[in-house]
Amino acid sequence: MPMDFVATTLRALPATHVWLGSGWSGTGSTFPAQRALAIFVAAPGHSQLAHLTALDVVMIAVYFAMVLYIGFYLKRLSNTSEEFFLAGREMTAWIAGLSFISANMGSLELMGWAGSAYQYGILATHWYWIGAIPAMLFLGLVMMPFYYVCKTHSVPGYLKLRFGESSRILAAFSFATEMILMSGVNMFSMAVVMKVVLGWDITFSILVSSLAVAVYVGLGGLRSAIYNEVLQFVLIWAGALLVPILGLVEAGGWHKMVLKIASNYQHQDYIHLWRDTAHFSANPMGVHWTGIVFGLGCVISFGYWTTDFLVVQRVLAARDLRAAQMAPIIGSFFKMAVPFIVILPGLLGLVVLHNSNGTLMHLVGENQVSAANPHSYNEVLPLLLVRYCGPGLLGLGITALMAGFMSGMAGNVSAFATVWTYDIYQPLIRKQAPDHHYVSVGRWATVLAVAASIGAAYLVMHAAGIMDYVQALFSFFIAPLFATILMGMFWKRATAAGGFWGLLIGMLSSVSLFVWVRLEPTALSIVALSPDAKSMAENLYRGLWSFLIAITVTVVVSLFTQPKSTEELHGLVYGATPLPFQEPVPFYRNQWFWAGVVSVIFIGLNILFW
Repeated sequence: MPMDFVATTLRALPATHVWLGSGWSGTGSTFPAQRALAIFVAAPGHSQLAHLTALDVVMIAVYFAMVLYIGFYLKRLSNTSEEFFLAGREMTAWIAGLSFISANMGSLELMGWAGSAYQYGILATHWYWIGAIPAMLFLGLVMMPFYYVCKTHSVPGYLKLRFGESSRILAAFSFATEMILMSGVNMFSMAVVMKVVLGWDITFSILVSSLAVAVYVGLGGLRSAIYNEVLQFVLIWAGALLVPILGLVEAGGWHKMVLKIASNYQHQDYIHLWRDTAHFSANPMGVHWTGIVFGLGCVISFGYWTTDFLVVQRVLAARDLRAAQMAPIIGSFFKMAVPFIVILPGLLGLVVLHNSNGTLMHLVGENQVSAANPHSYNEVLPLLLVRYCGPGLLGLGITALMAGFMSGMAGNVSAFATVWTYDIYQPLIRKQAPDHHYVSVGRWATVLAVAASIGAAYLVMHAAGIMDYVQALFSFFIAPLFATILMGMFWKRATAAGGFWGLLIGMLSSVSLFVWVRLEPTALSIVALSPDAKSMAENLYRGLWSFLIAITVTVVVSLFTQPKSTEELHGLVYGATPLPFQEPVPFYRNQWFWAGVVSVIFIGLNILFW
């Protein structure tokens, strides 16, 4: 991606065109320019679209000071492994729930899906509704009793208890790799914002964010990450709400925005969730409803929300089982609302972003950026941020984006440190050591994760969009892991050999399908069941195939190997474990009641935007 793509755009404009925060002057924009940030006259050698005022700088500086202070303050409460890796298991349901959802609101939410909404339309909302809500409820109501009661430090730790050391080590290495790659996504996204908005060098931006996260997670561990994530949750909503509200004002409201999208893109349906998913060619994502329901809804989403230790770790930090079950249910309410600050900006970008000559701006894939098309899908949110935010508001908006990126990155890093220490270092390198030694290893693992993530950040440049990259990772790691966890938790006959080989072959099959399509593009029609399928459909079906392969291998191998006795499966498998008794509570504190409320809202939203 060219480092000077913004400068190229600015130099291509007449000298009379300036960036006013609410659009380019002279373009015929009807949106008022009184919210101007700072007038920047295009000139050679400059690449930023905006200048920060003193108020903006103060807001950003205060945010960094707060997150670092939290890390230093909580260091004294993170001296044991239980405190450092699981925050002492004393978080309330609300704190665990907000942290649970905030850890997921990194670049995947703020920039990745905003860009995907520009690329695919409202279909991207599936990743928030059918691709999240059922799985979050399943985690809280069904799977948390096992995770919480067995007191495991990690998801690979559960695999050790159920399938043995080999499955734990395999899952740990794959998960550690995934966390490094995902952390790189967050680094890259923040660097893109700083480059587009302020003209900062991408390497400098990556280093600033990575050092801040390394300090506060390395000092305070999971407790520091959780409290910062709650702070970041508030900042994300406060700052990110600016873009959709001001964008809807410019577009003339939801109805007029929909009419403009339909008029500008007559051959693609950007505004319906399900109506045009009966055929691959009828929607911009090139996906069929079977891929959405089975690949996303039944495999990838359940795999992510129930087995990805990044989010499960937050719930395990809850103070008791009821709090652990309520945390993802509380998070699901906010998850259903996130499309307003993420998907809506992507849709607005289809109608309000214009070039200097008044024509609609055409954003492209990250690997297609050129002088003719200098902006990628991933940049739609920062472009809108600069368009609408004046002095002070720009600082708030940038702080919100930085909070999101650092929240996601901190989640990846803290999860990596836990898995590295307990599931790789302890069993393979030093099995017996004082507790304080493992805390030190966790802190050094944080530094290691940040350093490795810096290299991973540059890999994202080779993907068409952030979410295409991320969904490919999910199909590699999450889908087969979910199959293994599911078989282990619900089938007593599953054996250690079956779990290991199912997980391994499931991962290898997913990677093999990915490589096959890269080497032979026509194979996409086989993997995704149609020549009209596109890359996102390939990700969904590849996840589905790897899940089914892992299930099949686990069943076949288990039938030819010796299972554990029922007594050995106590606390690990449904049917061999008495569920813990919970005292009756009023309905308004009961997890099943609130899960029912979430389900009604979820069904209503899908009908409303059918």
